[in-house]
Amino acid sequence: MVRTGSVTGPTLAVVAREAGVSVPTASKVVNGREDVAPETRRRVTEALDRLGYVRRPRFEASKPPGLVDLVVHSLESSRSGAVLHGVEGAAHDAGLEVVVSAGLTRTRGGRPERDWLDKLTTRGSAGVLFNLAELTPSQYAWLAQHRIPFVMIDPVLEPPPGVVSVGAANWQGGVLATEHLLSLGHERIAVIGGFRRKMCGSARVAGYRSALASAGIRHRPEYVRYGGFSETGAHRRMRELLDLPEPPTAVFVCSDRMALGAYQTLSERELSVPDDVSVIGFDDLPESRWATPALTTVRQPLSEMAATALRLLVRMMAGEQPEGTRTELSTRLVERASTGPAQSGRRAAGSLRGRPPR
Repeated sequence: MVRTGSVTGPTLAVVAREAGVSVPTASKVVNGREDVAPETRRRVTEALDRLGYVRRPRFEASKPPGLVDLVVHSLESSRSGAVLHGVEGAAHDAGLEVVVSAGLTRTRGGRPERDWLDKLTTRGSAGVLFNLAELTPSQYAWLAQHRIPFVMIDPVLEPPPGVVSVGAANWQGGVLATEHLLSLGHERIAVIGGFRRKMCGSARVAGYRSALASAGIRHRPEYVRYGGFSETGAHRRMRELLDLPEPPTAVFVCSDRMALGAYQTLSERELSVPDDVSVIGFDDLPESRWATPALTTVRQPLSEMAATALRLLVRMMAGEQPEGTRTELSTRLVERASTGPAQSGRRAAGSLRGRPPR
């Protein structure tokens, strides 16, 4: 449904005149129709943005919508599987269907493409869930302009004010992981974080630092490394830690996937987990149980986070506004076989410190 006039903004006829197209063509662009030439779509879209045109909401609050979109970072990880499981269950309870997309459309020629946004209107999606997404200012503006409700699941960057998001208590999880290692007598505790400036990674490292400070243990800058949430990155950072003059006896690795990279380095150095070095991860993905030894980790409730986000989205689609913009679910320690007493880690600081891989 296209707005034809309003005292609060331009009419569609004004937009069409500004873009040099007919009103029916401008209407096709606004409603996400695909039978419009790319150059024409670009001109109309720029006119919409420039004039501040705002669409009327396409869904009546009294009529429950039947379709929502879920945009995930990737479909190749078990993490995404947990998110899908949570959304599917909550959507079933709400009588909704879910369309899943992997990743957002990249920029082309310096201009954000809008294909995936236009498709939301084409198929009549009532709202969107974004998981681990980094939206551009233009994409945020498009969603606001078209009044499409959306919720961020575990956003990578701090969302703009007013954006609703659901995540885990990452700072608390960093504290839990570090306190567990402290309780085992470790003092030389390192951390391999994800990305230095991104929300979950920085919060987990901040929790680690806070737990050390509370225990009266001096923070060692050389014990803080960042592996970019990849196995390869963690493998390299673990190698750097072992090459220090006084290597750590325990490492908090800020994702289960990275912990597997740390395991690989320790195996190459012929060091045992946890007899030489204790390792603790974060996520509690299936891989953490399959690893050898099974990985002690901090569980973030991914399925519960996704289900909570879907329920919030349903309320927003019905015209309600959540009381707060940020919802955090608790994390908890899952103790397995990869952590042990500190006294058994002394060997790592001795003769095996510099042993190269075979």
